[in-house]
Amino acid sequence: MEALLLGIYGFFVWLIFIKLKWLPWNIKTQVTVAIIPIVGLTALILLLNIFAPSSGDVRVFKYTVPIVSQVRGRVIEVPVEEGNRLVKKGEVLFKIDPEPYRLAVNQLEAQLANAAASQKELEESLKGARGKVSEARSAIDQATARFGEVSARLELARKRVEQNRELVATGAGSKFDLEQAETNLKELEGQLAGARSAETQARAAVVQAQAGEQQTVQKLGAKVNGEFAQVAQIRAQLENARWDLEQTVTLSPCDCFVINLQLRPGAFVAGMPFNAVMTLVEADGQVVALFNQNELHQVAPGNEAEFTLSTIPGRIIKGKVDSVIWAQGQGQLPQSGTLPMIGVLSQPPGRFAVKFDIADRDKDLFMAAGAAGHAAIYTEHLEAIHILRKVILRIGAYTNYLILKLH
Repeated sequence: MEALLLGIYGFFVWLIFIKLKWLPWNIKTQVTVAIIPIVGLTALILLLNIFAPSSGDVRVFKYTVPIVSQVRGRVIEVPVEEGNRLVKKGEVLFKIDPEPYRLAVNQLEAQLANAAASQKELEESLKGARGKVSEARSAIDQATARFGEVSARLELARKRVEQNRELVATGAGSKFDLEQAETNLKELEGQLAGARSAETQARAAVVQAQAGEQQTVQKLGAKVNGEFAQVAQIRAQLENARWDLEQTVTLSPCDCFVINLQLRPGAFVAGMPFNAVMTLVEADGQVVALFNQNELHQVAPGNEAEFTLSTIPGRIIKGKVDSVIWAQGQGQLPQSGTLPMIGVLSQPPGRFAVKFDIADRDKDLFMAAGAAGHAAIYTEHLEAIHILRKVILRIGAYTNYLILKLH
């Protein structure tokens, strides 16, 4: 661009001083003619670098996603292909033999059914235990009533024995009646002992029935979120087994490209977090340009920006300044017990990155990860000279067509 401006300037100097001779061509005019382009171009370049700064270091960055299998097993299918073939989000990356995990699901489903049946059995056992408690209490009541009845009859029998003894002693009574009364007394004493034993057995049966009821209640009382504990435990194991079964099919988490695909059917994946089986490169990336530290004092988010990439010769990609990343590695002091060493190494000042927001018209443009190029930012000041930076940028874009090598 500077050569073009000098050529135009030289043409007008030749036209005015040599061809038309409107002004004399002497020492003063020659010095003036020589100083004007030097001062003008210097001032123009300085103003351009302030109000339309440029960068010769543009980079396209894309995030990578290492893919690790959640489960271990033998790979049976890898339907994706590597290279410049877009893999949509949700598409299958690879499949693992699901049979071991399907068998585990079937086994846990059977255990869950057995546990549910055991729960119903315990519930029925609880009903039976409560029935036994009621039955034993009824038996206590019957035994108590029987004991009271026999006690009353026994008391009456004792009185009759005493009465018969008095009558026999006075000769007024029959000895047979006395013997009959004594026999009835002994029989009632035996019945009283039997009633007392029945009452004791009924009370023991109540205690035993209550213990069985309490044991069943305790088993049923072990619950998680209102569900029988054993059933909840097996259900959780079943859900985990079903999740493992789903993980035998690994899906793409994003719109990505598969790079350096080496996974093949028959390979065994271990399901370890440090054992990535493939790497995906996201389709969408970000464009960053690096600027010297004194070039960004007029740059603000929203400023118009343009950049070129060597991979796309002759193409001007438009965008806006998304943000200036006001941080870089030289401004970091990592946690350490060592004091920072100042002035030992003469390291040049680092540059700051400017992130671009690509315009809608170029969002679908394929930009390779790692592609490099040039960029320019147009601030809100001295817009009249922005055209010069745009011309310079476009000339550089077309020079990307030149491949300067001799073979």
